[in-house]
Amino acid sequence: MAIARCRTSWILLFFVVCTIASATFVITGVHAGVNAVTGQRPFRQEFSTFQNTGPAFDLYIQALQQLAQTNQSAMLSYYAVAGIHGYPNVPWDGVLGDNTGAIGYCTHTSILFPTWHRPYVALYEQLLHTNARSIAATYNSTNGAAYRAAAETFRIPYWDWSLNPTMPALVNVPNITITTPAGVQNVPNPLYNYTFNPLPTSPDFPEGDDVSQFLSSVRYPTSLAPNATSQPAKVNKQLQANADSLHDLTYQLLASEPDYTNFTSSAFSQGNSLENLHNMIHGIVGNGGQMAYLANVDRLTTIWQALYPTSFTTPEADAYGTFTNPSGSIEDANTRTSAPLSAPLTKRPYQSTLLTHLPLALTPFHASPNGTLYTSATVRSPRPFGYAYPEVQDWNTTAAQLSATVRAVVNSLYDPAGATRKRSVATRNPDGRATSALAAEYQWAVNIAADVSNLPTPLFLHFYLAAPPPSPQAWPSAPNLIASLPLLSPPAPPINPPPNPPPPDSPLQPPTRGQLPLTHALLRLPASALPDLSPPAVLPLLESMLQWRAQRSDGEVVVVGEGAVRVTVVGRGVRVGGLGMGKGEGVGGGFPEYGAWEQWGDVQGSEGG
Repeated sequence: MAIARCRTSWILLFFVVCTIASATFVITGVHAGVNAVTGQRPFRQEFSTFQNTGPAFDLYIQALQQLAQTNQSAMLSYYAVAGIHGYPNVPWDGVLGDNTGAIGYCTHTSILFPTWHRPYVALYEQLLHTNARSIAATYNSTNGAAYRAAAETFRIPYWDWSLNPTMPALVNVPNITITTPAGVQNVPNPLYNYTFNPLPTSPDFPEGDDVSQFLSSVRYPTSLAPNATSQPAKVNKQLQANADSLHDLTYQLLASEPDYTNFTSSAFSQGNSLENLHNMIHGIVGNGGQMAYLANVDRLTTIWQALYPTSFTTPEADAYGTFTNPSGSIEDANTRTSAPLSAPLTKRPYQSTLLTHLPLALTPFHASPNGTLYTSATVRSPRPFGYAYPEVQDWNTTAAQLSATVRAVVNSLYDPAGATRKRSVATRNPDGRATSALAAEYQWAVNIAADVSNLPTPLFLHFYLAAPPPSPQAWPSAPNLIASLPLLSPPAPPINPPPNPPPPDSPLQPPTRGQLPLTHALLRLPASALPDLSPPAVLPLLESMLQWRAQRSDGEVVVVGEGAVRVTVVGRGVRVGGLGMGKGEGVGGGFPEYGAWEQWGDVQGSEGG
């Protein structure tokens, strides 16, 4: 399925590509509108704000229309540039790959996951700006100045799925009204879909691949037939069913995880991570289809970096690799060709040998005309690319001041229940329990470790308090749904395929990890069923009520073999305004203080217990 292999060829990223002929395309970002003295840069705006910007939004839509008409054979066509992330699985900008079976250049299950997306999104932004300037120049004297000014400061929008947990309404309408150089017009909406011209075939897509059957991109398709249509209402219904989980995971990742390695990827974190959040959106919105909004991945990275500025990449193995990076490669901030390692490494369970050289850098993104590629070190900050986010205004301030400011902004955005305030009657129910999962003194979650090489991915793991509805079609948005974790297909074969099934007591090799919160679902129960959130009260209830089911995106029920998925109940204490229970640069400056996760036991089988 398209979602499983991150075929962002069809992801409507709110960006545009123009056709520029160049042997090596240098990604510089956009520097128009940047204050050379202070370093102040134009903002990327949240889509709900951006859609009301008038000239900027009009230019954006028209630039995307140009994209839809770009010849797919061009290196900088939408087809080719979006395919950097996945299919079409062909070399881009002369950067060849030799990792047999790998799909795309994107660094999933890798320490490079956050930083790889920064130059990728900057590439779209750079090309978008070129198109916007060209279009703005065609407006007449009446409104030409406003459109030319908008083009200078134009930056791509992002969708904050935690703050606005349904797709922006404008992406789901086939036509849209904008002001063009010829006046107000109702035009085809390029955010709605992308029409293939011609249809993708082998070797761009494997023979019989799902996406290759469609005439255009679709979201949550009605079928796998060529004339399938999108089902945005079903997407939004599943997003709303997972809204509490997305909100809590976002806040807790930013507030409680000071270590970059754990923050980055589902390969290293024992639970929540940036990739965990990405996969949830990619799986739900791109369910059998093709949409994700990667600009918000970069935004969350930027916010996290402002909160914890001293933590960054450490050398780690990439279990699956990419189109260019071999499986098992060791990657770090300065990943480059054939560079000897400068620090000792810890051998991961899924590595048969410990490699001694680093693979290519952030492929296929060129930093100079001579072929130099970007590395995580050279893209650590967004400043060189000429954009900023409203939450991280990193000019005329110190690192400590910025961190404190961003903590306050994060609390304002994602903590409406007041988890960072000392609790009072206003934050408690009459029965004495917290009104919000973030305000609870003990938080509960399930950690999931899955051997995706032994599962029919893509699929969802749905978690419930009590049995789900009898009809599997109702599972994704059932009233008692806690949350859903999508498991995407691996981008390449693992370096050491594990036995099938793996021994029950052996580590999964290599595991895909995720975390889903339970606290918000527990707080829905009446006080008579759950008087408080202490382990003595919660554990017996979870033992009798917690269940999960596996299901493909087309509704087919999946029976998971023994050992392929491990579900562990975990919990931790939280202090608000208390003494140091947590750790890290973000503690003590407005965030709750988190204790270490305690493991309370595995959930045996999909029916719980």
